[in-house]
This record gives sequence, C-alpha cells and structure tokens, in this order.
Amino acid sequence: MRSLGLDLGSVTCGVAVSDALGIVARTVKTIRFNKDDYESCLKQVLLVINEFEPIQQIVLGLPKHMNGDVGIRGEICIKFKEMLEEKTDIPIILWDERLTTVIAQKTLISADVSRKKRKKVVDQIAAVTILQSYLDRN
Repeated sequence: MRSLGLDLGSVTCGVAVSDALGIVARTVKTIRFNKDDYESCLKQVLLVINEFEPIQQIVLGLPKHMNGDVGIRGEICIKFKEMLEEKTDIPIILWDERLTTVIAQKTLISADVSRKKRKKVVDQIAAVTILQSYLDRN
C-alpha cells in the first residue's frame, strides 16, 4: 500500500512516499510556497499524488504541543486536511509529529550534512520520519 507523507509548514511542505508495499519511506521533495498560501501548496501536493499513483493514503503530520494540545499550527494542518479531502478521495491520517524536525536535524547533523544543505532537506527528512513512524506502527 503506497502512502504519501507530508510535513506542512508555513512556507514549505516536506513530501515523502513509501514503496508499493508500504514498508519503507523515502524523500520526494520540498514544496515551497508563499507564507500561508496553502492553496498553492495543495495544488502542488495534488501533482505529487498524480505522479506517484496509486496513493492509497496520506499521512499528514499534526503538530502538537508537548502536553498534547493542538495549537495554531495544528489547527492549520487540520484545515489543510479538510482542503485535501475536498480535492481527493484518498484517506488522510493525521499523525502526531512532535519532535520530528528535531529528529530530522539531528539525523542530518550526525551525517555531517552542512547547515546550508540541511536547510534544503530538513522538511523532507521530517516527512520521512512522520511517514516511517506511521508505517512502523501499522
């Protein structure tokens, strides 16, 4: 079962995809858009979905505070989920993404990736972390 993983930010969206069996996640790209222009992001996500058809599910990172509360960023992700649901019939799973960017940064630092290169791929690595944690639990 091929899955798409998304790490939505305010100006970027990291994208990852699983293999056809739904075992391993890999990076795809970082979508860049104007601050809070989620319509533009949505259009680009739909293009990625078409590129990797068939996608059977989308795993969207849900940022939560450390106490488990959903804050403003989490509410934006929930709204983005609703926008995606209006455009596709693919099931969308909200997945707790606490600390995924920190994990992604540490992974890149331990791989001795330069700060400049880390900035370009950290969202993709965060999307892989979100998707892989979902795949590992299911």
